[in-house]
Amino acid sequence: MTKKTVWVFPGQGSQAIGMGADLAAVAKDKFSQADDILGWSILDLCQSDDAQLGKTLYTQPCLYVVECILADLLKSRGLQPDVVAGHSLGEYSALYTAGVFDFIAGLRLVKRRAELMSQAEDGAMAALMGFDRDELDAKLAAMEGVVLANDNNPGQVVISGTPDAVEAVMAGIKTKRAVKLNVSGAFHSPLMSPAAREFDQILSGVPFKTATVPVMSNVDPELSVDGEVLKQRLMGQMTGTVRWREISLALPEQAVEAVVEVGPGKVLTGLIKRTCRSLRLNNVGTLEQAEAVTSSLLAQPTV
Repeated sequence: MTKKTVWVFPGQGSQAIGMGADLAAVAKDKFSQADDILGWSILDLCQSDDAQLGKTLYTQPCLYVVECILADLLKSRGLQPDVVAGHSLGEYSALYTAGVFDFIAGLRLVKRRAELMSQAEDGAMAALMGFDRDELDAKLAAMEGVVLANDNNPGQVVISGTPDAVEAVMAGIKTKRAVKLNVSGAFHSPLMSPAAREFDQILSGVPFKTATVPVMSNVDPELSVDGEVLKQRLMGQMTGTVRWREISLALPEQAVEAVVEVGPGKVLTGLIKRTCRSLRLNNVGTLEQAEAVTSSLLAQPTV
């Protein structure tokens, strides 16, 4: 068998103008299906300006569609993941890739998720880099209205909560860099509970199949292929912490030797590199990269 490989799928923040353009000729049907469901064109939106593509309402469906197409492309060239994981929105692409639901069912979920999250108000998020972890944990434990939203790697996290509480944490601990994010809602925090409750009613009615490969979920990195377990984990995602640092640390323990980031940019491979330096990192955000990575991975010796 080939060396064990994980495919990881990025979330909001990885979008880029022009993404998906080179996939138009090889994925006409999927783009057409997506446009019918959404009522607007993925390809046109991805060619628009940063401000438009950066709106949650549009970002999430665009990323999901492009990532699913790229995953299908890799599979059509003979590659298969041994494990999958996705960061926030990327978990939906990972579940599609693992056969838990079909493309259209996943897109309908992502469409509604994006609508609900785009309506969130009165929240704030900030990325913190270069800090003392014990100091941050103590500050978060003592401060009401703010939580750890994304535990990305030992030196980079995102906090989420009320604007005042987020500002207080930013001012109250020493960091190399602290940046407020351009979002209106406190994603991955208890402030998303009203949206999460509404979304879970929709999610509960969607059948989840047994995954074809193990999935590492945001709220629980332990491997699972059980459709109901994966659904319950997804129900906790909108309000729970994205435990990406733990996912990264678990990869070598699962004998994973190669990582393929399926989607635009290099956010996840960048995070993993700073957590697990021994892993071989690959990025597939374009048709050309898909062909290059396919050649590289298929050329690996068997073990």
